[in-house]
Amino acid sequence: MEFFNFSPKVKQLQVQVRDFMDQHILPANKQWIADVEEGMHPPRMLEDLKAKAKAQGLWNMFLPALRDDEPGTRLSNFEYAPIAEITGAVIWAAEVFNCSSPDSGNMELLHLFSTPDQRGKWLNPLLEGNIRSAFSMTEPDVASSDATNIATTIRRDGDDYVVNGRKWFITNGADPRCKLHIVMGVTNPDAAAHERQSMLIVPTDTPGITMVRPMKVMNHLTPYGHAEVLYRNVRVPRANLLGPEGGGFMMSQARLGPGRIHHCMRSIGACEMALTLMCQRAQERKTFGKYLYEHANVAEWIALSRCEIEQARMLVLKAAWMIDNGGAKGAASEISMIKIIAARLHTTVLDRAMQTFGAMGLSQDTPLARLWTVGRALRVADGPDEVHLRSVARNEIRRSKANRGKAAAYLT
Repeated sequence: MEFFNFSPKVKQLQVQVRDFMDQHILPANKQWIADVEEGMHPPRMLEDLKAKAKAQGLWNMFLPALRDDEPGTRLSNFEYAPIAEITGAVIWAAEVFNCSSPDSGNMELLHLFSTPDQRGKWLNPLLEGNIRSAFSMTEPDVASSDATNIATTIRRDGDDYVVNGRKWFITNGADPRCKLHIVMGVTNPDAAAHERQSMLIVPTDTPGITMVRPMKVMNHLTPYGHAEVLYRNVRVPRANLLGPEGGGFMMSQARLGPGRIHHCMRSIGACEMALTLMCQRAQERKTFGKYLYEHANVAEWIALSRCEIEQARMLVLKAAWMIDNGGAKGAASEISMIKIIAARLHTTVLDRAMQTFGAMGLSQDTPLARLWTVGRALRVADGPDEVHLRSVARNEIRRSKANRGKAAAYLT
């Protein structure tokens, strides 16, 4: 694994993305925040910045499967990691490059499983950045961390499917640019546990869809619209089935693997930004006759943050390399491990930075509190910590059983 010497192509993209962030995104950040607080959806500068990024080729960089006739820069997951890290310093930057969730995961799903008609109608507009999408899986009435619990029904009726169910925390669900939901529901309750669910493309203008309410995250409304959505006798043609009937669980795992690691890549960037601010603050502020960095506890926060960021970055790169070389299934443990570590690191480093800033760190005068909220949400999004810990433990026990008895030589 070539961890320490990215290709000239990637190094050049790092320079380009950093320059774009400095020249375009950071100067627009105050306006983005003001627009969001006023309820403007989307913020006014977004489409102009997307056009600039697209013109520079800084577009769809998350998708290794890009075809020659599709817009964007083809990068492996390993190559994309240092690019995503740069964008993670600003909460909304990934969307400028058409690399934000849930669209990125939905584009991966459509790349893998769509029909030619679905590709033309839904994937191509997403790749162009002309529309947005939602992934409709999580439900309020069941433990959705176990996807076999999904209760929403997708019933076949002649040449149609009919959807009934309730979902929530559906990112982009309230975005006016969102034109499709990829809905996961039960098509055959009598099938094996992992073959009951299917995925269906549901256009947002289909009769029977009700936006019940926007869901707050850590008591804040998000501009992306984490909606609670009710589907009541929502009828779409059978041609809108994504992939095979009964393949919903399989496709959800294919979608969530790379998506989880993209979140982790951006978390590293958020932590780097927080550490930078922490160090600057520690050199500017004095208490009891000393600069903050001269106090042992603050110095320890700085040192531990650097150590932990480097550890997490190495595991992100390893997981990305494994996905590139063996697929998400072969990297399942590494994906779960980094999902646990990166989300916890995110809140830990942001918390240290907030504490270093004192009251200012809790306020709107720094990005720290907003980014801490993102990190806290990541401990639940795409599978809570406990599910990933369970998965890692099961894999370790499986390996241990295969080598049972070999450890006896170490016992005295």
